[in-house]
Amino acid sequence: MDTQATAETGGLGRRTLLRLGAAGGLSAAVVGAKVFAVPGLEKGGLLNADGAFAGTSTALSDLLFYIETYPTSPLIMSPFKDPLTVPQALRPTPLSEFSAWPQPPGPGVGQQNSLGNEQHQIWTKTINCPDPIVYKIELMVRPHSFTSSKVLPIDAAGKPTVSFDSTGKTYAAGTVRDLPPSTIYGFNGTFPGPMINAEYGKPALVRFVNRLDENELGLDRQDFGAPDWSFLTHLHNGHTAPESDGNPHYTMNYGPKTHGYLPQTWCDNLYLNWPAGNDDREKQSFFWFHDHRMDHTGANVYKGMVGLYPIYDPKGKLDMGDERYGLRLPGVRRNHADGSFDVDYDIPLAFYDTRLDDGVTTHKDVHDALGEYPAVKNPATHPEWWGKTFFKHFPSHGFVGDIFTINGTAYPVLNVKRRKYRFRFLDASVSRIYEFKLMSSTKGPKSAVSLGYSGDELDGQYRIPDGQECMKFVQIASDGGLLPFPITRSSFELWPAKRREVIIDFTKYADGTPTTKGDVVYLTNVMKMPNGRKWADSSRFSPDPAYKVPMLKFVIGDAAPDYSVMPPPNRLMRALPPLPSNWRTLMDNRLIFEVERGSAGADVEWLINGKPFEPATVASSLKNPAGKSPLAQQKKNSFNLWEIRNGGGGWVHPFHLHMEEHRTVMRNGRDVSLKADPGHPEDVSREDLVALDPSESVIVYRGFRDFHGPYVAHCHNLAHEDHAMMFGWEIT
Repeated sequence: MDTQATAETGGLGRRTLLRLGAAGGLSAAVVGAKVFAVPGLEKGGLLNADGAFAGTSTALSDLLFYIETYPTSPLIMSPFKDPLTVPQALRPTPLSEFSAWPQPPGPGVGQQNSLGNEQHQIWTKTINCPDPIVYKIELMVRPHSFTSSKVLPIDAAGKPTVSFDSTGKTYAAGTVRDLPPSTIYGFNGTFPGPMINAEYGKPALVRFVNRLDENELGLDRQDFGAPDWSFLTHLHNGHTAPESDGNPHYTMNYGPKTHGYLPQTWCDNLYLNWPAGNDDREKQSFFWFHDHRMDHTGANVYKGMVGLYPIYDPKGKLDMGDERYGLRLPGVRRNHADGSFDVDYDIPLAFYDTRLDDGVTTHKDVHDALGEYPAVKNPATHPEWWGKTFFKHFPSHGFVGDIFTINGTAYPVLNVKRRKYRFRFLDASVSRIYEFKLMSSTKGPKSAVSLGYSGDELDGQYRIPDGQECMKFVQIASDGGLLPFPITRSSFELWPAKRREVIIDFTKYADGTPTTKGDVVYLTNVMKMPNGRKWADSSRFSPDPAYKVPMLKFVIGDAAPDYSVMPPPNRLMRALPPLPSNWRTLMDNRLIFEVERGSAGADVEWLINGKPFEPATVASSLKNPAGKSPLAQQKKNSFNLWEIRNGGGGWVHPFHLHMEEHRTVMRNGRDVSLKADPGHPEDVSREDLVALDPSESVIVYRGFRDFHGPYVAHCHNLAHEDHAMMFGWEIT
């Protein structure tokens, strides 16, 4: 199904173009899309009978699909002035309100969506839980500002340059400006969207309503975001039935039977808040929800479709958000009469990099040739979009921004008490990987421009040249929830979609010296990543001692009561589900999936086992040691080994497996089931995303419990996912 084909493109859709391969793709695009690259191809000798594709695939891709040029965002003049947004819990919809809806939630046939064609596979009473707490979230077109600071327009060399306003009026180089708001598609119109504080044993049902066709503020939608304004919400990595999972392998074949839910439709996603196999050891602690619309996940997430979902465990008061009980992790719980609650000193941090338009960079990629955004008349420059979010659907490696934001604000400040805090880290970026340290700086942040940097070295905008590590993190959780034991860390990496939870003690420095009121600590990124391929420098690989980008400024204030306890290294927090003693006997019959570039090269297409994602198809494994290539079908309540291979080429891939967490048992042929690889210490925990370094192979043990139906697995570099690096699998 290639529903993105349009009259403007002669019926040629992007996925069709990819399937045609290099030769077919070029000829079809030239004829059907009347692409604007023809003069360049002729000049390069690529269109004559003998010379077609004589050039490199990289040159072809550059000419045909996109210009690999990015704008340089204007310099934020006053960083670390705007306060960090600390999300408050979304309040549930009262029974009196949702029971009066024309189509109220419920377990019956046709009650899962507005189309009336789906039913919840498991309702709460089936698992002896109460009726779900109901929330309503609307997808809305709204403005969003990343900073209140004045900005200075600069070019790639760091020099002041001209800028524009929404009418196209030109402002002379050196003119300091206010930054215009960007247009977002937001859950309830905010970025990030609402935070739902959930609890095990208390299911939640979220009605997602699509209002993206409504634009009462008359905002310019620009040239990214799903062109049909559809959405598909995935609770990453909720243990949910397929109809509530928000994955395109399900949605293209059931429910809406298209890429996502269209405007003026709704769906009820039922989050049972129930661990896999009803096993307490499978409980998690931090989800997030985001868009998963086929082919435009990256665009929709970058457009703002991000929400937060911490989940607490009240059983035995182990981790209920009250530091007086259980593990005594930082958190002071405040209950509300409607059943919702907030937790002070327990703060989610959603990291997101963005890039702002300079008004002179040409917008040009395959989506323009396909006519998906005809109103913007690309290829073109857009001076009217100066200072607003810039996105490229079809970058060669992945999309990275040069402004770093947390909870929707660039370079915020957080005033903290002299006590311990729990921070829940989430990488909500399209492609960027971060590595964090806690640093002090006597002289404070200096702009990269003032330090003489230019080009990619401007990414992050600011440096702390005299930055010194001053505190450590105590990591207590990863993607799959609480770790077996805490890990003290000087730094940690955060890959796209991954979560890490840490405790920071603001009462003392790493050497034991007490902090004092007014002290400043910077959360600092030390991983340089100039494009979506992989890092250029990090602690694990050729660190750059000069790359110290402050992202969040902590200002230490007065002391506050603190009943939390730092878990000691030998404190068991969450026992791991046991591996079967004979897990190695499953090796010969494991399922094998290799992620790789398409044969066209130039990162035009991303494949798994040599094939692009086809939503109607269940993928097949590569031939395993037993000589079989089984379908990616697993029996309900079974377990198996899956191997995920990085096909090489110098890329990294954050590979996400929907539905249940896994245990890593082997990395690069070495058993890590008992002792993790030093570069990936979380391998000892449960995770939902495999971090694949270049050319790595990872074998995981995972279960397939409680539900049946179609799911997906995919790269969470969203540029890769949107260009076919995904496969469908199912539980039978």
